[in-house]
Parts: sequence; structure tokens; C-alpha cells
Amino acid sequence: MRTYLDHNATTPLRPEARAAILDAFDLGGNPSSIYTEGRAARALVEKARKTIADQLGVIPAMVIFTGVGTEANNFAIKGAKVDRIVISAVEHSCVLEAANATGKPVEIVPVSQGGVIDLEALEKTLASGNGKALVCLMLANNETGALQPVREAAAIAHQYGALIHTDAVQALGKIPVNFGLLGVDMMALSAHKVGGPQGTGALILRDGVVLEKLIHGGGQELGRRGGTENVAGIVGFAAATSAAYKNEPDIKALRDLFESKLQEVSPGVTIFSSAVDRLPNTSYIALESLKAQTTLINLDLEGIAVSTGSACSSGKVTGSRVLAEMGVSEALRACALRISFGWTSTQADVTKFIEVWQQLVARNSKNEQSTAA
Repeated sequence: MRTYLDHNATTPLRPEARAAILDAFDLGGNPSSIYTEGRAARALVEKARKTIADQLGVIPAMVIFTGVGTEANNFAIKGAKVDRIVISAVEHSCVLEAANATGKPVEIVPVSQGGVIDLEALEKTLASGNGKALVCLMLANNETGALQPVREAAAIAHQYGALIHTDAVQALGKIPVNFGLLGVDMMALSAHKVGGPQGTGALILRDGVVLEKLIHGGGQELGRRGGTENVAGIVGFAAATSAAYKNEPDIKALRDLFESKLQEVSPGVTIFSSAVDRLPNTSYIALESLKAQTTLINLDLEGIAVSTGSACSSGKVTGSRVLAEMGVSEALRACALRISFGWTSTQADVTKFIEVWQQLVARNSKNEQSTAA
């Protein structure tokens, strides 16, 4: 039986989501049709919209369903009626690329060694520029798990008349997420990060904020996003979101146990962003001289799935851009592995990883000694 420890890449489908999806498939019907089957499909979509809205503390009309979280980020960034875009140095690649694709000036705000945005630098950037700005700041980093001070950043942004968008894709289901308390104007979400199906996302849009359409079509989603809604995906998203906050295992206790045992067997290991607030499920680690790509392959052969960082950029020879922005050396970046726990994780997973890791460390040490001799 394999040990899956890459929940930040995608979380296995929850049984509640699977059941909701199958029911939706059996129903059929286009939610834009006015006959019985269509009205039944529409009812499912609107019920799901309310479920997600209630979880986030918003009204249902603020929830726009999208194809994926990347689309939600693109919609917010490309659709915002602003003159310039200000983003943190550790945003997801889809945020950075969407910002660059607008053709508008893009300004990057640095982060600390722990991977947290420099709020003073953010304020200076907003104060020194011309025109209305859009600030993009993720709620939780997908690699390190570091939590960003979004609420404080929102207050600064609004002080300078800027809009603020937060990518909360990695945060939903792992920490409480309340749109109103964060004070943001837009928020991106993704179903498969919380145990829903892949290919479904959402953009939460504050009342009064108007975006240029990204996808034109038949007027779905109150005219804001064209295309027939993915009914099965949407109901699965809502079911997963509800389940994520009910009867969850103590993921933080499991993560802390993992890190404690990891440090016991490899005292020189680095745990990135361990000194700042971070997601309770995420450990981004590196042991110098234990190369990430080789280690990942060896772990996979032993039945353990982890990653070298973002699923969208893993495999790139240059290593993590996020770690580079945090000032981590190229040599250590090449050794970085991300372990992320989720609803399927158990203490047995921790035990299995530590056993295999200890063997890999011992083998690597033996090889180094042999080479030195």
C-alpha cells in the first residue's frame, strides 16, 4: 500500500465528494435550461454555491464558479480595472504569469527569510507608484506553508485606494478562511486541494467590484463567466469543503510528530519557514548533499509520494523560485522536498517515511565516505 504525502499538489477525493458527484451525474440536465431536469441541475449548483458561501462568510452571489484555481487567479488579475499590479515575491507561478500577461507594470515586493511579505516594503511600493493598483498576496504558500498577513496587507492596500486579491487555494480546508475578516476584494479557490474533484474552482468577488470578462459565452454565473457550469464538479467541491472542516484528524500533531522524528534521525535537516506561522500540514525540508530529485525517486520506489515543491514547477533544474526569494542557497534548494499531510494521513505514514528516510541518509553518508576515501 502506497504512502501518499503530497496533499498540497492534490488531495485524494473525499467519499462525501464522490457520492455527491455520482448523484449529480445520475441527475443530468443543463442548469441553464428551464424544464424540470434543468431546474434540478440549477438547484444543485445554487445549493453548492450557498454551502461554499456560508463556509467563507459571504453571500452566494459573491461566488463565481470557474474551471480551476488558476482560472480564478487569471480572472481576478486580468479582469481588474487597474493601472499596475503589485505582487509578493513568492506568489504561485499562475499569479506571476497572469500579471505579466496583462502588459501592465508589475512590481514585486520582497519577503523575509521565513517567506513572509515585507509589509513596510508593500506600503512604500503603493505610496511611490502612479495609478490604481491591484495587490496580489496569497493566504498560504503552496511550498513552505508560510501564512501571509493578508488582513494587514488589505488594510494597507485600501489605504492607498488599491484592490487586493488573495490566492487562498492552499489555505481552504487547512485553516479557517473567512473572506470578510480578511478584508480582501477577491479570493481564488480550488476544489481538488480540499478533497474535491480536479477541474473545478471559484473566485469570490466582493460586492461592487466589477471585472472584465475572461470567458465570454451564454451569460452564466450572473453574466460574469460564460460556459455551462460543471454541475458534478461544483457539488463535489461543496461536499468536500463541508467535509474538510468536520471530524478532521489532528494534522498539526501529525506534522509536528513527523518533524520531531525527522530531526532525531537527521539533526542537520532544514525545515523552511519553521519560525513563522504556517499551514498545519506542510513540511518543506532539505538535508544538504541529499539531492531532491534522487531522493524523490528513491522514495517513490519505496511506495512514498512526496514532491520537490510546487506541482506546477517541480522538475525544473533551477530549483524552487520561492526558496530563492527567501535567500536560500542554490545548493540547499537542490535538496528541498515538500511533505504535505491530509485527510488520508496516519501515524503509520510518518513511521514509513522516517524508516525509508533514515535508510537513504545512511546510504548517502556511506557513499560520501567511500568517495572521500
